[in-house]
Amino acid sequence: MDLGEQAHSVGAASPARRVRVNGIELAYETFGDPAGTPLLLVMGLGTQMLGWPDEFCRMLAAEGFCVTRFDNRDIGLSQHMTGAPVPNPVGAYLRRSRPPYTVADMADDAAGLIDALGHDSMHVVGASMGGFISQELAIRHPRKVRSLGLIMTSTGSRRVGRTAPRVALAVLKRRVVTDRAGAVEASLATQRLIGSPGFPLDTDRVRAVSGAAYDRAFDPEGVRRQLAAVTGQRDRTADLRRLDVPTLVVHGLADPLVSVSGGLALARTIPGAKFLGYAGMAHDLPAPLWTDLIGELVALTRRAGQPGPGVATAGPADAATPDVLGV
Repeated sequence: MDLGEQAHSVGAASPARRVRVNGIELAYETFGDPAGTPLLLVMGLGTQMLGWPDEFCRMLAAEGFCVTRFDNRDIGLSQHMTGAPVPNPVGAYLRRSRPPYTVADMADDAAGLIDALGHDSMHVVGASMGGFISQELAIRHPRKVRSLGLIMTSTGSRRVGRTAPRVALAVLKRRVVTDRAGAVEASLATQRLIGSPGFPLDTDRVRAVSGAAYDRAFDPEGVRRQLAAVTGQRDRTADLRRLDVPTLVVHGLADPLVSVSGGLALARTIPGAKFLGYAGMAHDLPAPLWTDLIGELVALTRRAGQPGPGVATAGPADAATPDVLGV
């Protein structure tokens, strides 16, 4: 189904389409030559596919990728689980309530999308909750994942990747949003709270993307269901140790939402993984880092074409390049 008239994206992309997978409908868009190297982008909690900026996707496409971004269930133009319970995220964290779906269910959604796109496998990059989903995808459907890029995410263990108390408190005190202007201002407030202190905040971009997201779909209950899936997620550490896939772990060294200990734990746990830590980056994707990050993803996918996971070597670190740790 063509959703081009409904989808208000910032910049040009293929018309949004909807496909039925895993018992639900997912909306997705593509960039680049359909014959290019297939790359799947998986976005995080409460964030539509627009969270992967059009310019970032076009830059990936220019490197020869056929890029697919999509709305997870309960967000954007994908199916919303309307009528499903909206559990208290704290109850899910304490295992006192059962979320209506899990991170593993969302990984099965992504696996179904890979099939629907006609690919046996794809390179997969996940950010934040999208990283949780991507890990489960690699664990549950290892043949579908050619390489794994994990950005600002963690293992699911409650010992690592913890949220800074000031951020947790601000989230708990957040007021209810009911209109477009309020949604835009809430997005700006969130970016000021968890955005990268080492890079200027592009307020015009935040306003444009958050406004477009509101116009596509506004469903706070869907976000709360996603949050329950995240707070109730399992610790994947034992399964991650058995992965055999080239992996790049990227983390902002100033991330207050998912602390850098989460990314370091991932890189230590997944065999052969490379850790890339950016000074001044927090829980977002600053535009000045895109060129370097895309270069790292290109190198990762080239590694995927070689036998074994391989171990990337550390490069020089200075003000213009990331801190690179081999772990």
